[in-house]
Amino acid sequence: MALTKLPKNAFGTGSVDDSKIEDGTIQNQELAGSLSEDKLATGTIENASLSNSSITINGTSISLGGSSSVGVDVNWQSVITGAGSSSTAVAGNGYFIDTTSNTHTLNLPASATLGDQIAIKDYAGTFGSNNLTIGRNGHNIQGAANDSLISTNRASLLLVYVDSTKGWIYAEESNVASLLKAQFTEATGGTITTSGDFKIHTFTGDGCFVVSTLGNSPVNPLGGPSNVDYLVIAGGGAGGNNPGQGGTGGGGAGGHRTTFPSPGCNAGAFPISATTYSITVGAGGTDAGDGTPGSPSIFSTITSAGGGEGGYYGGGCASVGDSGGSGGGGGPIEAGGPGAGGAGNTPPVSPSQGNPGGTTTGDGGANSGSGGGGIGGSGSGAPGPSAGAGGNGTANSINGSSVTRAGGGGGGSRFGTAASGGSGGGGNGATGCGVDGGDGSANTGSGGGGSGRGPAANGGAGGKGIVIIRYKFQ
Repeated sequence: MALTKLPKNAFGTGSVDDSKIEDGTIQNQELAGSLSEDKLATGTIENASLSNSSITINGTSISLGGSSSVGVDVNWQSVITGAGSSSTAVAGNGYFIDTTSNTHTLNLPASATLGDQIAIKDYAGTFGSNNLTIGRNGHNIQGAANDSLISTNRASLLLVYVDSTKGWIYAEESNVASLLKAQFTEATGGTITTSGDFKIHTFTGDGCFVVSTLGNSPVNPLGGPSNVDYLVIAGGGAGGNNPGQGGTGGGGAGGHRTTFPSPGCNAGAFPISATTYSITVGAGGTDAGDGTPGSPSIFSTITSAGGGEGGYYGGGCASVGDSGGSGGGGGPIEAGGPGAGGAGNTPPVSPSQGNPGGTTTGDGGANSGSGGGGIGGSGSGAPGPSAGAGGNGTANSINGSSVTRAGGGGGGSRFGTAASGGSGGGGNGATGCGVDGGDGSANTGSGGGGSGRGPAANGGAGGKGIVIIRYKFQ
């Protein structure tokens, strides 16, 4: 009978060794399935005798039968003391940070690859009183180009680097409130002043408004908004120049556009981005030759139109005032149709940037011109011997104090009574032979006053415009 099984007592202890078995005697195909556990005594096959005698976890080889702790793959470092200093983290490390005496900034590594990890723990439970700033060091954090501010006691964090889009993300958070550092808008350009929590940039000439950092409210309620308020006023138009015998109309004020005061405690109504904005401040219309309208002022997508030039008298009829931000006043008449004022809010925007100039309807032999329009009202028409007054300007406190700007120029007269310019810097009209009209005030965008009797009388020059930008900075 064939031998099918070897009994337990077939071999003495230690009687079978490698020399007793011919090479290749036991082949894989001769094993019918696997050997069951009861056929092998405990410890018969050592782990070291197996072809795979270890496993690898997080790059570390662990022998079978050995042990290792499995968790966050970081090497914890000695405690870092705050003292208002900063340090730079190394991927793979964990940091206990003590801010008992002062704040601390832990900068993330300048370079990072997928899977890099950094752990952080509040050592003394003082992040609430002396915050920890995590400097992004050129990378995004949670997809935002913003540092993190950790301001809760006993905070614990694990950051893992993903890619250039999201940068470092928080894989684990404990005792953490807002992770995003409160951030306010920062910018340069123009003359910078402050009023309470607001910074004001005033441009009296061309320049650049350079935004380097944006506020991050409402993402972080403690941060500032990424909006600004603006006041953009164009150059005022010149008063009419007199090639004939009569007085002339006053120049219209430059277009006046503003968001101030804005909703939300004047926290800004116009969104901006971190970029450079070219600022154009419009010149006032000139009083030389035939006179000119004012020039536009520009900030971003906001353009205010220059004020219209005042009308004049010649050949027995009046010229009309030019259209513009506010229109120029109509010229004087001797007979025939009226001297129409120029249209305001041209081109049209909402809210309106200005008002029309006055229309001359009477003469009485005095040959008087009408007033130019202002942002606060239309220019007055000349009813007869008296000229028409310029439209008033409007007060605005965007720079922290109330200033009235953008008044229309007053009309001039040949023999009658000249008119005053509107409030906010409108030039006064003139009367008499060869008398020039008054200039509009500088950087108010006000219109120039109309001239007296020609032919050598000039209308007043329009006032140069201004651009003011305001935002919350703390």
